[in-house]
This record gives sequence, C-alpha cells and structure tokens, in this order.
Amino acid sequence: MLYGMAGPIKRALVEMGYRVREYSPVGELLPGMSYLVRRLLENTSNEGFLRAKFSEHVSAVQLLRDPRDLVNGVAAAVPAAPSDSAAGTAAATVDFSRNGATREMPSVDTYKNALLTNFVYPESQEKMRTALREVRARFGQKYPLVIDGREVWTDKLLPSLNPSAPDQIVGFVAEAGIPEAESAAKAARRAFQTWGRTPFEERCQLLERVAAILDRRRFELSAVEVFEVGKAWAEADGDIREAMDFCLFYAYQMRLRGNPRLTQHVPGEESYQHHWPRGVALVIAPWNFPLAILCGMVTAALVTGNTVIMKPAEPSAVLGALLMEIFEEAGVPPGVLNCLHGRGSVIGAYLVDHPDVEMIAFTGSREVGLRIWESAGKTRPGQRELKRVVCEMGGKNAIIVDSDADLDETIVDTIYSAFGYQGQKCSACSRLIVLEENYERVMQRLLAAAASLRVGNPEDPGITVGPVIDETAYRRIQEIVERGKTEATLAFQATHIPEKGYFIPPTIFTGVKPEMTLSQCEIFGPVLSVLKARDLDDAIRIANDTDYALTAGFFSRSPANIERIKAELVAGNVYVNRSCTGAVVGRHPFGGFKMSGGGTKAGDGDYLLNFLVPRVVTENIMRHGFAPEATPEYRAEFLWPPR
Repeated sequence: MLYGMAGPIKRALVEMGYRVREYSPVGELLPGMSYLVRRLLENTSNEGFLRAKFSEHVSAVQLLRDPRDLVNGVAAAVPAAPSDSAAGTAAATVDFSRNGATREMPSVDTYKNALLTNFVYPESQEKMRTALREVRARFGQKYPLVIDGREVWTDKLLPSLNPSAPDQIVGFVAEAGIPEAESAAKAARRAFQTWGRTPFEERCQLLERVAAILDRRRFELSAVEVFEVGKAWAEADGDIREAMDFCLFYAYQMRLRGNPRLTQHVPGEESYQHHWPRGVALVIAPWNFPLAILCGMVTAALVTGNTVIMKPAEPSAVLGALLMEIFEEAGVPPGVLNCLHGRGSVIGAYLVDHPDVEMIAFTGSREVGLRIWESAGKTRPGQRELKRVVCEMGGKNAIIVDSDADLDETIVDTIYSAFGYQGQKCSACSRLIVLEENYERVMQRLLAAAASLRVGNPEDPGITVGPVIDETAYRRIQEIVERGKTEATLAFQATHIPEKGYFIPPTIFTGVKPEMTLSQCEIFGPVLSVLKARDLDDAIRIANDTDYALTAGFFSRSPANIERIKAELVAGNVYVNRSCTGAVVGRHPFGGFKMSGGGTKAGDGDYLLNFLVPRVVTENIMRHGFAPEATPEYRAEFLWPPR
C-alpha cells in the first residue's frame, strides 16, 4: 500500500493477521507523479468506483449503497434518483461484470478457507525445523493396511524413498494383494448398510474433526511432504491447508444439500427430490498433492454416505497411512474407510472391476485414467449397478502473453506456474505463447528470472525447485529434454544442481512448433516450451491445439482481448492476469474436459452429486376420509437406501 493512504484499510488488514507492505516513491517530483497516476489507473479494482462509474456507467444509487449490504447480501431499498435510468432501481443485485452475469455476494458467516502458514515469522520457521527433525528421527517406521477397522500386515513391505536422497527410506507400508482387496470390498459393503443411513450432520462433524486434527498436525505433515514427495515448505503447507479446506467445504455443502427439496408448489401434491449414496467408492489418488487430492475425494465420498476403499499413491504411501490414522482418531467407524497400499496394476485394477464397487474416483495420468474409464464401462457377473467414474487426468497448459501485458506480473506468475513444485502439477504451465511484437522483451526477462531459481533439497526453506518424484520420472523427463534439444533450441538450463537425488534443472526451450513433442506431450517436470504467435488469433489456435483442456492463462491490459479469451480459450479453468496454478477450494472449482477429465469440478458443491443417486418421491395428498399421520420414523425412512 502507498504510504499515507488508506489508513483504515491498512489497520483492518493488520488486525486480521495479513502482512501489509507499505512503499513510498522517492526521487524527482514530476516522474513520481506520472508513476503514481499510471499505477492508479493500472491498480484500480475492477469493482472500484472509477471503473464502475466511467466505464460501466453504473448508476449513482448503486455506487452509494452501503458496502456492508453487498457483503451481507442485503437488498437495500434505495429509491432511484430522478436522473437515473430504470436500471438504477434494481437494488437487489449489483452488476459490475462486463458480460452481464450477476454477482451474488456470499454471507459473512459462510464457509471460509484456511489460512496458510507464514514462514516469514521466526516462530513458524522454528516449528517447521523442529518437525523436520522429529520426522527424520522416525525414518523407516512401518505402517499397516487398515481393513474393517483392524490393522493388517502382509509378508511384503513397500519402501517409500526420499527423492532428494534416494538412499533414505521415509517409511515402509504393508503391500496389499488380491485377498486384502477382496476383504476391503466386503468390509466396505457391510459398513455401507449403517453408514449410508447415518444422518448427514454426523458425517459432517466427522469431516470437521478431521480438519481440526490436520490443523493440529500441520507442521508434522508438512515435514513428511518435504521428505516423501520433495515439496518446498510453502507448497507442503498449502497441501495440508487444501486438505482442511476440502473437509470443511464439503461438510458445509452437504448441510446445504442434505435435506429433501420440494420441486414445485402444486395444490394437492407433494414432490420432493433427495439423494441416496451410491455405495462403495474406490478412491485412487496421485502423489503430487498427496493429502489434498486424496482427502478431497475421500471426504466427498464419506460425507455423502458412501463407504470408501482408499488407495494412496505408492510414492506417497506414508502420507496416506498418516491420513488413515487421522480419520481413525477422528472416529470413523470400522469398515467405512479402508486403506490399501500396493500396486495399482494389481489391487487397483481388481477393485475397478469388482461388482461391489459402485463408483471410482481417480486422479492421475491419462494412460491409467483411460484404462479405468474403459474397464468400468463393462458389466461383469454379479454387478447390479452401472459404475460411476470421476476421472481427473493431465493437462498441457498454456499461458498467452498479449502485446500490452504487464511484464512484471507476467514473468513472476509464469515462473511460478511453470516451475512451482518442479512443474509436477496437472495445472502447471508447460507452454508459453508470446505475441511476436513482445517476444524479445518477454524472453529477456523470462531467462533472467529463471536464472534466479534455486535448485536443491527442499529441507532448505530458500529452495524454490526440488527433486522430481522418483527415478522413473527422472529418466522420462531427461529423455524428453534430450529429444527437445534435437527439435528446438535450448535457451536455458540451470547448472547448479545437487549430484545426489532426482533433480532436473529448470529448462526453457525456444523455437518450439505446435506439432512438436514439447508442445503436445505432458512432461510433468520443470520444462517450459516457448512458442511465438503472429497475433492473438494465432495464439488462441496454438493454445487450443492439444488433446487436453485443463488450465490456461492470459496476460493482457486489453478489455476486448480479455473478453475474447474468456469466450474462446478451451480449458476447464481459465486464469486472466494471474498464475494458472493454485486453485482454491470453493473459489476456483477445479477440473477439465477433453482428455483432462470428464468435466467434474473438485472444490465445488456440485462435485458431491457425483457420489449420489437422485430420487424423486411424489405423493397425492388430496385424501378423503381420515388417515393417521405417518410417524417421524417412517417419514424419515425414504431418505436412505433400504437395508
């Protein structure tokens, strides 16, 4: 914030716990005034009065409304001034958008996202360092399977390695085979008879207890993520917070949706729509967001009344085991959540085909996801339900840089989108498409920014790029980079990297063409391809020329170009003038289509509908004669599946 301005806002932000940076221009008067005027125009909020009055032509009546009414969703009864148009009389909603969509402001007491840990503070740093020491001290610990509330050990143990130092074993997990998978399916089926009829409020409270435990153990869990999956401190903390968000958000949404809904008011008839849980859900999770995505899929299934067989990814098996511990501490009943560790090609494939599994929630690679789609579509002996599949796969995400983009903002967000967590996010920027008139300026800044990245062991809080997940990923990415050198120009590759560990240096290619492997293959590593576009038409064509449709980004100062991008860029999540990663639960429902997934949106209230079967009960209430009222127990019976 500019020194000396907006004092009340500054004090409010400080009281709320946010960091506030004040700055003051120093130097000659006239250049300073020019700078301030330019920043005033650039930084004016899209919802501020300058834009609303002079660009959107919002009426004075709307501009003068009490902002507290907007926050609380209050429809203020303010009469229109004589000079205002008829549009100024509609006080119930305020349209500040450019496309005519009405903004519904949330109530102040609705769901709120968890706050991230601020590692600038010494006390947060010390807690994290203590957690790292404590987690390191228990390296090599063994974790069981959990089936029907009981620990199950097998003859085989799977090691989970530290990708920064592969000779270090973070922990061992018991490996499940077909017999354990069958036991878990039967236990989940039995538990469903009770859990499916448990009032949704009790299920919501379970999720809230899980969130509280995650919060209490956040430094410990973040430390495990640093060691087991190579996340930097802030990335690890963000994963824990997102897991908490999923717990609290889905509990909040279930309370909004849990009761039957009257479809229409018709004399003489009652017609209610409500939902039943599907049954047994198989959750197969990835390693790159080992708690957030796993917890999100599990909690969505549980809060809607399904029982779950949870299969964590092999490289993050210890974190999966710890999440199971947390659910047990929170009081999940036996059989309602079962945890199987093992090879997806064995137990995952077996359970996808199992007749007792009604739905599959999967996040992972395109190759595995398509096999699940295909297999789940086949009906097998003993199967009495069509399987529901929620499948979230990869992306080949592009950021377009317009000719008038703010390069200070563009470069910072592009670097984070491409190299944050080593590019191992399905939402990561893999292609940077730059309009040719701005190309040289963008490249000069991009290469300088990439050179500032620090590669190393993420135990060090100053590290920005850590290791890729395992040796298989390391070799695959190295092969793609070597092939890229024969197709395009290697413009940048970091040189100072550790000798031990699965470290891939941040790499930037230029001269890339849309048909090249670098433009079409999901690399899932710290590799960025830069493509040159003639104009915005060409840039949009290049961005959309892929099998995937997950995320996309656009940097521009042009309102007309921004509106066009919103309409034409093919992606499930389109980000304008910000990074294309970092979706926030509830704020940015996340998911793609085409070969990125089936169009579902995690972190959205409608996501829960994937785990439910809709029913409508209609009753003619025009009766003749006396009929005793139904008992409350009977009236509640139709809400839950029969025993």
